[in-house]
Amino acid sequence: MVIQVPHGHAEWEETAGIGELDAVARAADRLGYHHLTCSEHVAVPETVEPVRGSTYWDPLATFGYMAAITDRIRFATNVLVLGYHHPLAIAKRYGTLDALSRGRLILGLGVGSLQEEFDLLGAPFGDRGDRGDDAIRALRASLGRRVPSYQGTHYSYQGFVVEPHSVQEDMPFWIGGRTRRSLRRAVTLAQGWMPFALSYSEVAAFLKDVDQPPGFEVVLPLAAGDPSGDRDGTLAAVEEAAAAGATLVNVRPHSQSPSHFIEQLEAFSALVRMDSAAI
Repeated sequence: MVIQVPHGHAEWEETAGIGELDAVARAADRLGYHHLTCSEHVAVPETVEPVRGSTYWDPLATFGYMAAITDRIRFATNVLVLGYHHPLAIAKRYGTLDALSRGRLILGLGVGSLQEEFDLLGAPFGDRGDRGDDAIRALRASLGRRVPSYQGTHYSYQGFVVEPHSVQEDMPFWIGGRTRRSLRRAVTLAQGWMPFALSYSEVAAFLKDVDQPPGFEVVLPLAAGDPSGDRDGTLAAVEEAAAAGATLVNVRPHSQSPSHFIEQLEAFSALVRMDSAAI
């Protein structure tokens, strides 16, 4: 609903608004889902709209609203583009969200790939990988601290007060991407990997080449299909994701309406453990 990629969303989502968002968030929280996701794009060029879509609700505003109407579900940016922000801007804005949600934020982070958007925002594109790595280290040194200090290759600061700040000092970072480098970044600098545009076989092959630290999360998209009408097919999809290495899945079942979407969430929750599912 908050992300509408061509051929990846239901027809009803095209006109969905705050009412539908409210209902889905409350249902997911009630049913015990692990987290909700929201992606970041500031502005998508018309030339790539047919591929990437154009509807991307801002994660900070969206999660701020969701935090007020839910009790336990977590919020995962999927993903926040590091190059668009100074690390202290993320620490302040998303640290405030973490405080408002009582420590329910997961920072999904990525280096980005849409050069036109980088150029529009005046953000460097060519060195975004190295710059992103330094930003992750800066965030780790800054979150949960009133007066953070960091000296790195691209970012350096000290003597500035960030108040309010996150209540989580060791906030989970999940790295998004579709390359081996994104996975290496995840196992060395973060607590999880959230790949996209990769097949399960590609994910499994990538994972074989790295040593995953204890508690490392692998968050895969799940083609849940029709949980209410195809129980066996849904369970088979979950098992396939787990065999590829998933510890968590992002669920997006087929639906005909907002009420049908919630029915599908209810059906899925009855089939699988809720500490391994999200929407």
